[in-house]
Amino acid sequence: MTTPVSAYAALEKQFARIGALEAAQGMLHWDSAVMMPPGGAEDRGDQLAALAAVTHDLLTAPQMGEWLAAADPQVLDLWQQANLAEMRRLHAHATAVPADLVEALSRAGSACEQVWRQARPASDFTQVQKALEQVVSLTRQSAQAKAEALGVSPYDALLDQYEPGGSSSAIDALFADLADFLPTFLNEVLEAQGPEAEMPQGPFDLKAQEDLGRRLMQTIGFDFAHGRLDVSAHPFCGGTPGDVRITTRYSRDDFASAMMGVLHETGHGMYERGLPVGWRTQPVGRARGMSLHESQSLLMEMQACRSLEFFRFAAPLIKEAFKGEGSLWEAEAFHRRAIRVRRGFIRVDADEVTYPLHVILRYRLEKALVDGSLSVADLPEAWNSGFEALMGVPVPEHRLGVLQDIHWYDGAIGYFPTYTLGAMTAAQLYAAAQEAVPSIPDDLAQGNFAPLLGWLRANVHGKASSLSTDQIIRGATGKSLDAGVFKAHLRRRYLGG
Repeated sequence: MTTPVSAYAALEKQFARIGALEAAQGMLHWDSAVMMPPGGAEDRGDQLAALAAVTHDLLTAPQMGEWLAAADPQVLDLWQQANLAEMRRLHAHATAVPADLVEALSRAGSACEQVWRQARPASDFTQVQKALEQVVSLTRQSAQAKAEALGVSPYDALLDQYEPGGSSSAIDALFADLADFLPTFLNEVLEAQGPEAEMPQGPFDLKAQEDLGRRLMQTIGFDFAHGRLDVSAHPFCGGTPGDVRITTRYSRDDFASAMMGVLHETGHGMYERGLPVGWRTQPVGRARGMSLHESQSLLMEMQACRSLEFFRFAAPLIKEAFKGEGSLWEAEAFHRRAIRVRRGFIRVDADEVTYPLHVILRYRLEKALVDGSLSVADLPEAWNSGFEALMGVPVPEHRLGVLQDIHWYDGAIGYFPTYTLGAMTAAQLYAAAQEAVPSIPDDLAQGNFAPLLGWLRANVHGKASSLSTDQIIRGATGKSLDAGVFKAHLRRRYLGG
């Protein structure tokens, strides 16, 4: 006889299996990006497809529904209750969409991505329009099915996959505040910052760059007994909490890009390492969504490691690594270059001030695509007019506009806002950390990240998914996410006020 207690125990066992399979998929993806020879792609595709099918079967098996219905939160402790809620959310996502629609969307995304790879260098949106229309149509169907299962709007159903419990109404208010503030603020910063800072000239030895990155990772607290640093075409953090895989890419002409990329990904990695060991096999033990994950990488890279205090520690190490001489290698020079603001068309190259404008535009457009108020045919013009309104410059060609990001073309619709939500969260958490531990800036100047990391462990990492994102932010900072905190940070850093 199934009891509430035995049903929950069965669920924990099943989700531990699912988690192990998902971890194996993650390691295979890491290997594909870092180690796998080109000829292994076909075999790897078969392996990943098989693991995905087994994982989906376990998640949607008939007994899962029975166990979820039988499990009673009243007999569980708080972490178990949160775990059960996460199980139910994941099961609702998996069972809401028919298998044939899941397959059709996967195939449409793969096909559209291949067309996009040709259309982008040609700057020709018409090449990919029909394929994107298919992706958007199928995404709308999937969003509607998930909306009915979750009891939310179609866009919020997509958002929930990346930001559990995320609300477009809350995002609308936050982004409206930023969109009203940033264009004028950007003009003020560009007028105030002065001429372009001179850069140290390469070439910069690749081994020296790698050694410097490893040293800075260890300074932050990264444990190489439980992680690696490798090279890939696009930097990322993968693996598992017990085996964190970080990658970067190096250029002989620019060491700063790889260095800041390593610091960014180390922020992701420290979050994973800080998740509670006893819950790692369960949904409640996972990181709490993409905005909080991005907040940890941006807190490390943008808040801590682009500060003047950090460069007072790091400048001598950088100077030593590349045998630099002169004023270009001093802490103040590194800091000026690290916070330089420029108008630009490419999101991934954007600075801290302009990046949110890129994200706000994409959020508005993808939401309109999902609700049907914007057609794919009208997307380029909507992009160009929206970009000029926010950034103040016209888009010269589609390669620098609507075709620049892969996300929509491979079917990833509904998570662009998490990038800027992460930046805002990072600023709010860092401000709260400094208020709680006033020595943090001086500690960073000594290369001591332990006080900052200890605060994050207690207030963010150790919470995992036992609470909602809003509950974690309120618990750590005393209030919900507030655009005013992010704006105050930008004023202090870029205008000194």
